[in-house]
Amino acid sequence: MASISNEPEREHRDEEEKSKLYRFDKDGSQWKERGAGTVKFLKHKESGKIRLVMRQSKTLKICANHLVTSGMSVQEHAGNDKSCVWHARDFSDGELKDELFCIRFASVENCKAFMQKFKEVADSEEEKEESKEASDTAGLLEKLTVEEKDTEEKKEEKPVEKVASAEAEKAVEEKKTDESVPSA
Repeated sequence: MASISNEPEREHRDEEEKSKLYRFDKDGSQWKERGAGTVKFLKHKESGKIRLVMRQSKTLKICANHLVTSGMSVQEHAGNDKSCVWHARDFSDGELKDELFCIRFASVENCKAFMQKFKEVADSEEEKEESKEASDTAGLLEKLTVEEKDTEEKKEEKPVEKVASAEAEKAVEEKKTDESVPSA
């Protein structure tokens, strides 16, 4: 069963699944083998983002490396219940590319377990996104409320300042008038 794991230092390891990965070649309209090896879900300690990583068994070359995001879905491959397909923006070749992946496992149980874990991760990412949006919105509302109070306070202060400065000017003028008028 595929599970979320972490690599050493940034992340620690759990279970791994042996499988064979394919990508769909649009030009040739056929599936091309990407590699055979282990597939893992890795969770970054600091950001909490989860990505799918697969390395070839012998060469350890990365054949899949992409984030599992909220909009992603995985489905059973038509005609083969040991394999499933999904779309992703993959970075295994050093550049971000849209890919259609197919992964085939040794057993139906392993495939179903992978699909279940993939869906759980995508759903948890959606929940994180929703809660982040909610807290961002709450922060904006709080900021707006504080700014409104500040502007209301400033509006109230301005008339008081104007009245005080007007009174001071009036007092200065009266003093000048008193000094300029000779007393009898």
